[in-house]
Amino acid sequence: MALRSLSAIRPFTPPAGDPGFGVYVHWPFCAAKCPYCDFNSHVRHEPVDQARFVAAFRREIASQARRTRGETVTSIFLGGGTPSLMEPATVAAILDAVSANWTVADGAEITLEANPSSVEADRFRGYRAAGVNRVSLGVQALNDQDLKRLGRLHDVTQALGAIALAREIFPRLSFDLIYARPGQSVEAWEAELAQAIGLAADHLSLYQLTIEEGTAFHALHKAGKLLVPDGELSAELYEATQAVTEANGLPAYEISNHAVPGAESRHNLTYWRYGHYAGVGPGAHARLPGLEDGERHAVSNEKHPETWLRMVEDWDEGSVEDVPLEPQEQADELMLMGLRLAEGMDLQRWRELSGRDIDAETVRELTGHGMIQRLGPDRIRATPTGMLVLDAVVADLA
Repeated sequence: MALRSLSAIRPFTPPAGDPGFGVYVHWPFCAAKCPYCDFNSHVRHEPVDQARFVAAFRREIASQARRTRGETVTSIFLGGGTPSLMEPATVAAILDAVSANWTVADGAEITLEANPSSVEADRFRGYRAAGVNRVSLGVQALNDQDLKRLGRLHDVTQALGAIALAREIFPRLSFDLIYARPGQSVEAWEAELAQAIGLAADHLSLYQLTIEEGTAFHALHKAGKLLVPDGELSAELYEATQAVTEANGLPAYEISNHAVPGAESRHNLTYWRYGHYAGVGPGAHARLPGLEDGERHAVSNEKHPETWLRMVEDWDEGSVEDVPLEPQEQADELMLMGLRLAEGMDLQRWRELSGRDIDAETVRELTGHGMIQRLGPDRIRATPTGMLVLDAVVADLA
């Protein structure tokens, strides 16, 4: 299947060097909790009072907007949880609140995450009418056995139907797959990935399965009841991922994200290029200027949905942490984010934040070992080998 042309989409692109300003909105509810998931997601067996949550979103959006006067929103991301459990009217009300409190750029990227099991044609058309122009589908696997093992509520038929419907309704589409699954071979993954590329519009997110503490998979793994590929096989699966996507016109622009050039996720690039962003909803995170000091603050919200709701109703915001970041902390975050990208990290910006030069001897050693490479006097990036051990590379440099 031919990849969709991007010529008619024309997403807003900030000027060179400007990471943009994003607004993240977290919908924390799911129909079921996946056994691998450590995100802030909650199952409720009674209907969620969406009108009450909308009112709280409006209040917190206004509160964070007061800290970011003059910003132009280049992207909005409705994540979760399962945002596709929201009514289209709820999505429209949230987007209206964003546009009422900030200037939203023409052509801004507006993404909604959706699960194939909660996809309905009328609901998708309602999201599109509300302003959503990009959907990210949580497909995760293209065979029913693995979907069941991953605790997903959809099957392959539903996944394929959701992909086709999304391609019909939205200008842009991405979907997620998880690899390094129990029992998965390189050959099986390459075949599944080739199928995915045939279905893809312009973007794929491809994540290695990780066993996160506190999840059902962690308990099974600890008990020896869940076997995942070892380090060597995981590395082979990662390398196969890069080779197959590159050969088919969706090169990696970030360690787990692949796109037709020009179709990269505008919102996620704001994170990775270390821009400011608002974070609204239970468990959301933000990087915002402080109200009094104007310095970059790390803001994180209360995770429990109903507790967050009451906090916002009482105080207009649900944050439990709002602390200024020291210059070196900011430099370290810039490095952690920037080295995930194929475009690499701006060393001049790192120097401006940290107040010092990066250690030249460490750069030489890591370059000599094939872990990083220079893209010019003031830019470095991790090599494919370095990406496999990125945490260690960042630790050495920082």
